[in-house]
Amino acid sequence: MNLALQENLYNPLDTIESILVRDNITFRRPNDKELNAEILGKWDNMLIFFAFEEHLNCVHISCLLNIETSTVDRSKMFELLALLNENLWLGHFSYWSEQKMPIFKHSLILQDGEELFYDKISKIIDLSIMETERVYPIFNAVMRQNVSPEQALYADIMLQ
Repeated sequence: MNLALQENLYNPLDTIESILVRDNITFRRPNDKELNAEILGKWDNMLIFFAFEEHLNCVHISCLLNIETSTVDRSKMFELLALLNENLWLGHFSYWSEQKMPIFKHSLILQDGEELFYDKISKIIDLSIMETERVYPIFNAVMRQNVSPEQALYADIMLQ
């Protein structure tokens, strides 16, 4: 088979799948472009979604925080998102209005013939889980306990 043709057949979700198998994480792969997993977190289960955009040669990771509430003060939510995101080096937090839950997102553009993708994506998965775990109590305080974003962040800093 032509090497150029083989490279076009590469799907980074295959690599992510092998990482999830290695870590004994149950996942679903509804198609060649999507993979999702549920991970038992410190505070609650987290849903992690992976998507492969072939035209951009990009993998997108979304880690959904399982904190749902029917009433969210959107101004407080956006203030909290801005405060959290200003100190992040990788990825960002967002609010998924349709699901009424916060979400951590990160995208990774793949390099042709990238040899270290396995290690890189492993670290990004770990980072996504770590960041989601870190901010879960902050989002919980703001969304469910009506704590101001500043108070929730201050309490988090004091507990560290």
